[in-house]
Amino acid sequence: DPYYRFNDVMYRWISLDNWTYSRTFKTRFDVRKWQKVNLVFEGVDTVAQILVNNITLGRTDNMFNRYSFDVTSVIKKVNVIEVRFLSAVSYAAEQSRCHKAYRIPPACPPPVQKGECHANFIRKEQCSFSWDWGPSFPTQGIWKDVRIEAYNHYHLIYFSLTSFFVKSVQQWSLEIESIFDVVSSKPISGLVTVNIPKLQTQQTFRVNLQPGEGSIVLLVNINKSSTVEAWWPNGHGKQTGYNMTTTFDMETGYKIEKFSKAYFRTVELVQEPIPGSSGLSFYFRINGRPIFIKGSNWIPADSFQDRVTYDTLLLKSAADANMNALRVWGGGVYEQDEFYDICDEMGIMIWQDFMFACALYPTDQNYLESVRAEVSHQVRRLKSHPSIILWSGNNENEAAIASNWFSIPYADREVYMKDYVMLYVKTIREIVLTEDKSRPFIASSPTNGLESVEEGWLSQNPYDTHFGDTHFYDYSSDCWNWTVYPKTRFASEYGFQSWPSFSTIKKVSSTEDWSYTSNFSLHRQHHENGNDQMFQQIGRHFKLPQSADPVKNFKDMIYLTQVMQAQCIKTETEFYRFSQSEIVKGEGHTMGALYWQLNDIWQAPSWSSLEYGGKWKLLHYFAQKFFAPLLPVAYEDKGVLYIYGVSDLHEDYKMTLKVVVHAWSSLEPVCTLAKDGLTITAQSAVPIYKESINDLLKRCRNCTRKSCVITFCLVGEGGLRSPTNHHFLSSLKDAVGLEKTQLSASVSQRDNIYTFVLRTTAIAPFVYLDVGNIKGRFSDNGFLMTKKKKVIVFYAWEPTSVKELEKSLTLTSLVDVV
Repeated sequence: DPYYRFNDVMYRWISLDNWTYSRTFKTRFDVRKWQKVNLVFEGVDTVAQILVNNITLGRTDNMFNRYSFDVTSVIKKVNVIEVRFLSAVSYAAEQSRCHKAYRIPPACPPPVQKGECHANFIRKEQCSFSWDWGPSFPTQGIWKDVRIEAYNHYHLIYFSLTSFFVKSVQQWSLEIESIFDVVSSKPISGLVTVNIPKLQTQQTFRVNLQPGEGSIVLLVNINKSSTVEAWWPNGHGKQTGYNMTTTFDMETGYKIEKFSKAYFRTVELVQEPIPGSSGLSFYFRINGRPIFIKGSNWIPADSFQDRVTYDTLLLKSAADANMNALRVWGGGVYEQDEFYDICDEMGIMIWQDFMFACALYPTDQNYLESVRAEVSHQVRRLKSHPSIILWSGNNENEAAIASNWFSIPYADREVYMKDYVMLYVKTIREIVLTEDKSRPFIASSPTNGLESVEEGWLSQNPYDTHFGDTHFYDYSSDCWNWTVYPKTRFASEYGFQSWPSFSTIKKVSSTEDWSYTSNFSLHRQHHENGNDQMFQQIGRHFKLPQSADPVKNFKDMIYLTQVMQAQCIKTETEFYRFSQSEIVKGEGHTMGALYWQLNDIWQAPSWSSLEYGGKWKLLHYFAQKFFAPLLPVAYEDKGVLYIYGVSDLHEDYKMTLKVVVHAWSSLEPVCTLAKDGLTITAQSAVPIYKESINDLLKRCRNCTRKSCVITFCLVGEGGLRSPTNHHFLSSLKDAVGLEKTQLSASVSQRDNIYTFVLRTTAIAPFVYLDVGNIKGRFSDNGFLMTKKKKVIVFYAWEPTSVKELEKSLTLTSLVDVV
């Protein structure tokens, strides 16, 4: 296994070699009958020479492009095909050497990443040369479909549809674009019929195709008497799609039938003045409704793309945690078709970066030409997906120039700024605006949006909270302190690291690796001082493990990193959610929270909430609650406790806030308070409770900050209820009265759903159920247990049994860490 122990370094030689793929194949048809025969590669990774029967057809140098070679005169009955690859590492180094005019940083990744250099000189998955959460495996090979196509007259290459709502006539219309290769020497005319039975819509168009690459754009108006159900993000409505058939019936007597799904939704990125604040808003309106964006950032799911199966688990886990969006990050790959299909079906909106990240890039003719082909191919391929709501030019490159990450002398800045505008504005943006008028484009993330445009596309401070989106990381401040977080318009990246669970690490390690300071633990950590930063953050609020048994010590550390990460990101996300409806000192109206990051590329410490293989970390269980459609959120300011009611629901509800104060030493509440008749306003965050902590403690006799904890929830009519939230009045390492508890569980089964009945003898913070390698997820995990009994459901992702679950189950709470 390339992921086992130190194999990323041991196998480095593979990426430094050149490899040739070859085979012999028989042509299954009579070549002479066809006007044109093409050899099509949907994806070649990356630098290769393509030969058929010893004749060079051409070369490839872009992993994200589609290549089509004319083999009409070359192909025979029996053929030899060769794809001769050149090491991506050597190629990138050579390209960098040839670029003599000025350097294009960064040359190499930081040593802690054990990576390869000059990733910015090759159009390849940037993180395959290493990243701060991933290994260096610069792959080479055929990573997507390859086929032979033979045709006469004309052939359909791209087919896409985008929907528009015409306000003036209150009608939906579809723009259908078809791009053809026309091999006939004279124009071809014929009829195109578009049929959407469910919407009683059928239209026929007379069309003409010119020789060469020809395109047809058709505008179909949807029958006004049909009710069109729009596509909505997860949690806001249904993801209705309509079956559509498009028939091309041309005079050549050759017919093409295309089956597709038509979705109807509009998207606007709203950047306009906000009363009481300088700057501009930055939020998304879907079908005319402002939507608070809740979700995470997506990285490649494996270093080896052909091992990725979209068995929907990772994306279903995102939807199950109440997410409605993911950002496909610019250092990975444009994801495969199934990924976007699943997002369409689940209502997961996609913020789609173009594949440029954390670097400056060349803009010579060849490079730009390759990028042009890549961008038009990807936009044509993907623009039919309603899930994609935004194109973004790059990840952090505006910030890299503004904050001078690469120590460029001031006098030389002009060159790089010109390159930046050339690549993202004059090249990528131009193509996007031509190819797709149905969704917004921004040049970078973070960016100040329209303010960046005003400043010539490069703002002085792209992290300005009054504009656009921000990325924010701070490992040295106390993450429980909400005042360190930016009151931004949109938080598109923020996070903290943790370790994956022991069962995940165990698969790729051996006994001597199982300590926090082993060579393996240091090798796996690709973020400078990452392990220490986790240690320090844990130490602020929790007691560090002191066990004499090194393996128990390691497992306790892993558990604490996950508790710490979950609690940190909960604090930060809740801050963003309660900031959506208020402006404080000109800042606020936060309308998006995408934490870094959803998934993992291998088994290692990282910012993810899902481990490699899909197991939920504690953070993901917390996300399910902090992204809940209805949530009470508490924070403290100058000794006063505030609680906000946050709602993503589409209507107002009358609710009751229940506040319960517990002493750590007892399962019986010290006091409870119910505040009823509260109106929780639709799609907003409203203050619903305010009291000084001293008054609260006085009311609940015998309580001090160290001896008590607060829990609270919202309850409405008809079973409407928020998750129960908690607020700690002191660090848990200072908590008084926490007792060693006896946790036990009994397991029973119905279908592939298993019920765990949990019992405790005392209050237990951060109760963690783990069933090792058994695939599945719990209905809740990492919770504060304040009652004697709690029922938890386990959803199995593969066949298992009560016996297996009982055997694998471990129960941990904070008091078990000694």
